[in-house]
Amino acid sequence: MKRKLTKKRDDIASLENLLQAWEEFLVGKKSKRDVQDFKMRLMENIISLRNDIVNGTYRHGGYKAFNVSDPKPRNIHKASVRDRLLHHAIYRVLYPFFDAAFIADSYSCRARKGTHKALERFDAYCRKVSHNNTRTVWVLKCDIRKFFASIDHAMLLEMLASYIPDQDIMNLLHEIIESFSSTRPGVGLPLGNLTSQLFVNIYMNEFDRFIKHELKEKYYIRYADDFVVLSESKLWLEHQLPKISAHLSARLHLDLHPNKVSIETLASGIDFLGWVMFPDHKVLRAATKRRMEKRLREVCAPATINSYEGLLKHGNTHKISETILRRGRFDG
Repeated sequence: MKRKLTKKRDDIASLENLLQAWEEFLVGKKSKRDVQDFKMRLMENIISLRNDIVNGTYRHGGYKAFNVSDPKPRNIHKASVRDRLLHHAIYRVLYPFFDAAFIADSYSCRARKGTHKALERFDAYCRKVSHNNTRTVWVLKCDIRKFFASIDHAMLLEMLASYIPDQDIMNLLHEIIESFSSTRPGVGLPLGNLTSQLFVNIYMNEFDRFIKHELKEKYYIRYADDFVVLSESKLWLEHQLPKISAHLSARLHLDLHPNKVSIETLASGIDFLGWVMFPDHKVLRAATKRRMEKRLREVCAPATINSYEGLLKHGNTHKISETILRRGRFDG
């Protein structure tokens, strides 16, 4: 029997939750003009937001759009401070419940997960499938085309309702989800919303369970819209691929990117999460290296260098560490 969320709308709207959400929202944003303006009348703004939530009169505002390259071009939509504060308040209540329902091998936007943990799991699965590098490992690697822009609102709301019996919470989620559309009404989530990160994991959890429980794939890892399946048999993966594609299309209205689906041996090098994976080592992808070099030219702060040092410890990167990070420290 599916677990149900026992939280109510008042758990989201409580002053304690809203104030804690504000403190979490503030991290890295204190110098922003719109955040400072909101803070000048903080309690008045929070009480106004709380009243709108409790009275059922909350309405989500519009978005400001801008482009980033991280690493590929992305269109970000930024909501108002008021709306983003509500996103954080909702996230604080919903995330712990849904995170417990996710499979272990979903790694995007989850506490104690992330790219490093996903790469560690990839290495562990490679050792198992290869029987400690004595057999060939085949890797099916897939990418979903226009992932955030293709999320179906009606399907997402149906999934959420199956877990959340409180209609007041569902009304809030409906207001947020329907506040944005991409290619056509009723489709797409904004990349800039914190709630979007949770929503896509809930959306893809259905797919994760299909892979694990119906296709019985033990060696499966997903990070956002990238996922891999490992096997000793290329033929087996070729047999599974049409089932995977059909399920994504029929159930979730998502499509695999035709140019980003491959079945290759691990020995040939698998491009995954910024690294090229081999049986006994991994190397930084060329595009990742170029992005690091560009970033260090633009922002040569100690925090940036330390962050890259932490990243480079996870692969065979001694030469890159010497050339990039030493130059970064010198320029800094």
